[in-house]
Amino acid sequence: MEFEKNKKADDGELQEDEEKIIDQDDGKGKQKKKKKKQLGGIKTMPFIFANEICDRFASAGSHANLISYLTQELNMPLVQASNTLTNFGGTSSFTSLIGALIADSFAGRFWTITGGSIIYEMGLVAITLSAVLPGLRPPPCPTQKNCREASGLQLGVLYISLLLSSLGSGGIRPCVVAFAADQIDMRKATVANRQWNFFNWYYFCMGIATLTALTVVVYIQDNVGWGLGFGIPAIGMVMSVLAFVFGSPLYVKLKPGGSPLTRLTQVIVAAFKKRKAIVPEDPRLLYRNKELDSVISVHGTLVHTNQFKWLDKAATVTEGETTNSSPPNLWRLATVHRVEELKSIIRMLPIWAAGILLVTASSHQHSFTIQQARTMNTHLTHSFKIPPASLSIFGILTMLIGLALYERIFVPIARRFTGNPAGISCLQRMGVGFAINILATIVSSFVEIKRKKVAANHHLLDDPKAIIPISVFWLVPQYCLHGVAEVFMSVGHLEFLYDQSPESMRSTAVALYWIAISMGNYIGTLVVTLVHKYTGSKNNWLPDRNLNRGRLEYYYWLVSGIQVINLVYYVICAWFYTYKPLEEVCEDDQDEDKKIEDGEIPYKRLNDAIGDGNGDIELVRNATV
Repeated sequence: MEFEKNKKADDGELQEDEEKIIDQDDGKGKQKKKKKKQLGGIKTMPFIFANEICDRFASAGSHANLISYLTQELNMPLVQASNTLTNFGGTSSFTSLIGALIADSFAGRFWTITGGSIIYEMGLVAITLSAVLPGLRPPPCPTQKNCREASGLQLGVLYISLLLSSLGSGGIRPCVVAFAADQIDMRKATVANRQWNFFNWYYFCMGIATLTALTVVVYIQDNVGWGLGFGIPAIGMVMSVLAFVFGSPLYVKLKPGGSPLTRLTQVIVAAFKKRKAIVPEDPRLLYRNKELDSVISVHGTLVHTNQFKWLDKAATVTEGETTNSSPPNLWRLATVHRVEELKSIIRMLPIWAAGILLVTASSHQHSFTIQQARTMNTHLTHSFKIPPASLSIFGILTMLIGLALYERIFVPIARRFTGNPAGISCLQRMGVGFAINILATIVSSFVEIKRKKVAANHHLLDDPKAIIPISVFWLVPQYCLHGVAEVFMSVGHLEFLYDQSPESMRSTAVALYWIAISMGNYIGTLVVTLVHKYTGSKNNWLPDRNLNRGRLEYYYWLVSGIQVINLVYYVICAWFYTYKPLEEVCEDDQDEDKKIEDGEIPYKRLNDAIGDGNGDIELVRNATV
């Protein structure tokens, strides 16, 4: 029986013939038919998206209205509750880096997603129990005056549930996008000919799930009960795990290439050890070894760039190394591909960092907007009130419509002017999102001024529970603007991190997206804490109980200024950014042989010395990758 492995691209799908049995006689004069097991492709998307849709439904349903649960059921002060949610969001995003490193280093994306989903489910069960059992909540406080706050035990159960959810999401968030992209052909030539954008469709599906949660689950929480309101997302998460595991036989499961942090460290150490070495002027003389890099360069090797030339010292072959017959010590000699991996990450960091202050500016807006909505007229009809937390549906709807218009109208028109198959580059797309987000925050400040003016005209400033005669739909424009910004900023940011990162570090690169959210949330908590502490007790910008006597509009002006400074920084970074060069189709070394004699290339002599066999190379790869 003969086995062979083959990968091919067909209509934009990555299909892997994992095992093919060649025809042979079965002893009765008959031949067995060829059996092919094709992995990956569009057929895997329903299972992966079902997992992510259920996960997003569960997370949106359990956390979108959590500010109301903390302030109304656990009687937390507004600033403490808002900071709790922001810190939770920051922790959830930070654990994404841990999950990404586990996936890229040894576990693989499939098992990391599965394990993270199970842990997340445990967190949802814990918070459901806190809502069902009366002993895990303080006595009700309908007046919101002199309320008895949650005890240490009650807060402990809450924090455990949030911690489990944070750990679980750390295994899911950085891996799902990369795992789904692994199933289809993401080479630039194929993407350019494809009539759809994977990242647009990914965000569209997630938007549908979030929209469903915000309309159904939030309504149940506000009008039926928190036990059922948290229980439904918990059930949704169970379905998420089952859907994902059920599709396991169809997935392309790329083997982890070893710890990316180890490889990056090896390049830095090797460059430092050779700090006195002279880098050859011809980059073709730098060390290359396609066999050694085969696990971490399945879709192509990175091409040498002239940026950060000091790191090229790591790939410089010294005289002693050319005569050494043993496998190369990667702590002293790195391949060009590994050096360029580090260069790619360094180039990405300034662009990535711009997302931090954007999250800082918007980290608390959701919490504050819900509290604003609770003081406004929420009647949609005479008998139906829209739940304050459900206002986010306007942002989600705008995002969904925006994604469809972006894909079908904006991209074809922009393509005529730019010649870019994607219409505009992901960096330009992010810049537009930054600018729109500033406009959304400015609109938020004017709406708050209008809300308090109406409250003052009706002498309601001192009544925190009063319903001000102003429609809650005054808040809709800012939600819509945030939705448009999401179409440009979030999708562009995620596409940038995936496309520009080395393929062996894509889970880690996607984790950077969540790390930016984490750091932004933590900085946002610091900003809110400082504003609350130093704006005085009489005219505090962010009071604990009575938002009518606050100066929320001043806070919005502050974060608008932060975003303007951040936009200027981003434009400068994007202007000087160099895109990652990738040799997608790896040619043989025949061209080099024609231009330079074999004996004149040091790395060729080194590779010949250690042999072309796979045994030694495989041993080195497993030991040091």
